[in-house]
Amino acid sequence: MLRFMIRRALSLIPTIFLIITFSFIIIRVAPGGPFASEKQLPPEILAHVQKRYHLDESVPRQYVRYLGDFVRGDLGPSFRYKDFSVNELIGYALPPSMLIGALALLLSVVVGIGAGVISALRQNSWIDYGAMSLAVIGISVPLFVIGPVLKLGLALDHHWLPTSGWLGGRSGWLVLVMPVLTLALPYMAGIARLTRASVLEVLRADYIRTARAKGLTETVVVLRHVLKGALLPVVSYLGPAFAGIITGTVVVETIFAIPGMGRLSIQAAINRDYTLIMGDVIVFSVILVVMNFVVDLCYGFLDPRISYS
Repeated sequence: MLRFMIRRALSLIPTIFLIITFSFIIIRVAPGGPFASEKQLPPEILAHVQKRYHLDESVPRQYVRYLGDFVRGDLGPSFRYKDFSVNELIGYALPPSMLIGALALLLSVVVGIGAGVISALRQNSWIDYGAMSLAVIGISVPLFVIGPVLKLGLALDHHWLPTSGWLGGRSGWLVLVMPVLTLALPYMAGIARLTRASVLEVLRADYIRTARAKGLTETVVVLRHVLKGALLPVVSYLGPAFAGIITGTVVVETIFAIPGMGRLSIQAAINRDYTLIMGDVIVFSVILVVMNFVVDLCYGFLDPRISYS
């Protein structure tokens, strides 16, 4: 197990290296630049700015310089936000996105797995049909519809929750309710449908019939035998889902005025802020590969048939 963890962790290094390389090349090849605008800068000022940010150097030399800074943990200065480095901007924006994403994923897992298991155990009942109908709605309706509807019903009409804002205001933790619920609904629905299908498949397995023949109660059979086998597809889904939640918060952050990574990424792309775009790509990529690494480790605990030798 330890050897697998070390080998799998070391394999993340070339993955991140390739992501940085391709992202750097794509950004540099794309037309335009961070200082391109409708009003052209005087040539001497443009030359001075490019020299300051080393844009006057060749692309290979810029790439080597960027890799050296990255190894030291320096993502460089922002071309547009001149008083801040990329590290500082991401340091401000990442915690809100991570908090909302973690809470949304936790809510999705708890409610989604619960609804999926109950639907599978009550197959073809009104509970099953109702839960899966809601799951289809949750998958089909986009976030830019769910968010305003919740905002209209819970904030503007009934004044139960604040319309927008972030922690530190007078509303406290209530500002998290609508963003987390909006972000969680599609993933909650997907996990519910995936869990139901997986549980139904496991319930037909021979070892489940054997467990019941031994006289085990239905609760023990479900919790100790069915769930361990049925959760493997769900665990596989959670790695990319968490990365998707973090990267897909731009709509939610815009609707509820949250200072997170989604809005920062959009502004970086609009401004053609090379270093900030690279920083966002690196952060999202690291989250994705780390979550996939965690998923691989979870397989062994859920299914003893899986060997890491």
